[in-house]
Amino acid sequence: MQHGNGHGHGHGHGQHRIVVIGAGYAGVTAAGRLARRLRREDVAITLVNPEPDFVERVRTHQLAVGQELRPRPFNEMFAGTGVRLRLARVTAVDADRRTVSITEAGTAGTTRTTGTGGAASGATAVEELPYDTLVYALGSTWNTHDVPGAAEHAHDIAGRPGALRLRERLAALGAGQPVVVVGGGLTGLEAATEIAEARPDLKVTLAARGTLGDWLSPRGARHLRKVMAGLRITVHENTTVTAVASDHITTTDSTLPAAVTIWTTGFAAHPIAQATALRIDATGRIEVDSTMRSLSHPDVYAIGDAALLMGPGNKPLRMSCASGVPMAWQAADTIAARLTGAKPPTVPLRYFNQCISLGRKEGLIQYVTADDRARPAALTGRLAALYKELVCKGAAWGVANPTLGVPTRRRAIAQTPAPTTAPNPNLNPAEAKTS
Repeated sequence: MQHGNGHGHGHGHGQHRIVVIGAGYAGVTAAGRLARRLRREDVAITLVNPEPDFVERVRTHQLAVGQELRPRPFNEMFAGTGVRLRLARVTAVDADRRTVSITEAGTAGTTRTTGTGGAASGATAVEELPYDTLVYALGSTWNTHDVPGAAEHAHDIAGRPGALRLRERLAALGAGQPVVVVGGGLTGLEAATEIAEARPDLKVTLAARGTLGDWLSPRGARHLRKVMAGLRITVHENTTVTAVASDHITTTDSTLPAAVTIWTTGFAAHPIAQATALRIDATGRIEVDSTMRSLSHPDVYAIGDAALLMGPGNKPLRMSCASGVPMAWQAADTIAARLTGAKPPTVPLRYFNQCISLGRKEGLIQYVTADDRARPAALTGRLAALYKELVCKGAAWGVANPTLGVPTRRRAIAQTPAPTTAPNPNLNPAEAKTS
């Protein structure tokens, strides 16, 4: 029985306990793929998330302008897979004791108090989930960069609660009111164009730290300017926002009126990792090897925005659905391989394009090198909007059908590992297992 690397099969409880925390694109993909790879009698897979249905984070800007998104309940997605869903919030991870502390979301289910304090003190009961393998996929939240007033007065669209608060606020605005989007990255561009298209009666302004679309190819940047001008969005370039108030923002050189301020200047890793013994970088992301395994705790795998993985050109992969899903494939296939005594496959992660929606009718697909630098080619206009929509639908479909499309080769858990064959480096993760 192997205990040294945290993948011992038994502790008297029979099944190998895999706990996946966070059910965004990465967490859901990993849980579904693990269920497809391993025999149900050998593993107990638990997915922990506070909300009962999947949130398409790439569409929160659509939610903010009042569009209805199709609900994707987890209990339907995981029906018959053997994945157990716990509606709960993760409050702590003890990587040395191999437990996750959770508090029930709402009143669903009864709560056993195995943690300290808990119900006895009148607080929400804390339960501890023990694990043999942890998949950490808690993702990221918005990053205010400690700009005064941003947390109090600005809106975020990093998740559903923020998007719904913003939706209410925008719906209450009368014609001619000023809306300022801070941040010229993908989220900022998508938010500004979506709002300007849905509400042409509002005065939409975008404040970007650099020049508009400075990472795009010349063709991509030209198209972006054309669309922004067509939607009558005022762009302030090379602008640093220094403070946010309830009715204006202050920049290094002026004050801009803002009935609503939307803050999109990047993401910050979920703070729980910082309170653990896990090895993290300065941004709070968990450092992992090419198989997504924590560099400090071999029974922990981190994926998605929570993980720091060096990609091509030795640059950290960007926080995105494009990085998170392949990371989830890699982690699930590695865990399955290690448990069944096979050699873990490693597939280099690389980028192909950046998909930006610019409202419902326009889009921009910027083709990129493996390490995410713009190539000259870009797809624009309606075709790009369609393509982006397909990408979003495809990502949601992959999540909604987490065990479809993955060949079922459930293998028994091995008592001893037998890494014999090397993976074929020419295969992508989806093909690696069918050969």
